[in-house]
Amino acid sequence: MELKKSKRQNVKLRLGISGASGFGKSYSALLLAYGMTQDWNKIAIIDTENSSSSLYSHLGSYNVLDLESPYSPARYIEAIELCEKADIEVIIIDSITHEWNGTGGCLDIHSKLGGRFQDWANVTPLHQNFIDKILQSSCHVITTTRRKTDYSLDVVGNGRTQVIKHGTKEITREGFEYELTVNFELINDQHLIKASKDRTGLFMNKPEFIVTSKTGERLLKWCNAEPITIKEVLEKINSSLSISALTKLYNENPSFQKPLEPQFRSKKDQLEQLVKPQNFSSNGVSTS
Repeated sequence: MELKKSKRQNVKLRLGISGASGFGKSYSALLLAYGMTQDWNKIAIIDTENSSSSLYSHLGSYNVLDLESPYSPARYIEAIELCEKADIEVIIIDSITHEWNGTGGCLDIHSKLGGRFQDWANVTPLHQNFIDKILQSSCHVITTTRRKTDYSLDVVGNGRTQVIKHGTKEITREGFEYELTVNFELINDQHLIKASKDRTGLFMNKPEFIVTSKTGERLLKWCNAEPITIKEVLEKINSSLSISALTKLYNENPSFQKPLEPQFRSKKDQLEQLVKPQNFSSNGVSTS
């Protein structure tokens, strides 16, 4: 037993992408994985979606493990271990919904045991083993999850109406996203995505965006970086020589925006005063 200072270094990412069918879960996951590895050979997809991952084979020579029913937690664990032994860097599980709601999955196991409340005592440990395997894997793990589909009739341009498809509740056991580093939700079939959970601080409370390989690069940089301290941010605030540099520092450190708001604001006011014309003489020397 040892007490030590907290430190983030070489973190293995646990990232979820959820969305309705056709919103781009698999494609987005592949782009993220490539951004993190820069090598398609270091990516493996555990495919439970009837070999749908082959639709994107034009992107590169990534590895595919077709997982067919029964979709028991134990078989998912076996597939993850196979990828680990093959020195894969990023495992994409596409999707985890079958582990919960597919043939041989947790709900199916519960039903076959009798469907009683007390039968969860036998099923829950199986599901937890699956979750623990994801959390303890030596690889980065990206999971995709189906969302129940709903439709609405929305008014669009020129007063016309259009049927819009929405993703609602994730089809997996409730609470799964709390285990993740980042959870992305695809909000429409234009592949727009938002963060519903974000421990990195890179995406939360930001406008919706489309995932690219650059997104994966940013995540890998966060995983490998030493966390900046409040003292280091204060030093950078005080040494900022322009408003643009100060703004960049502010945007790159969302976790310090509120605690250091007075310092950011004070430095911004100071820099704005320096560039006001009345603070300079005709020969360019500051009069303040």
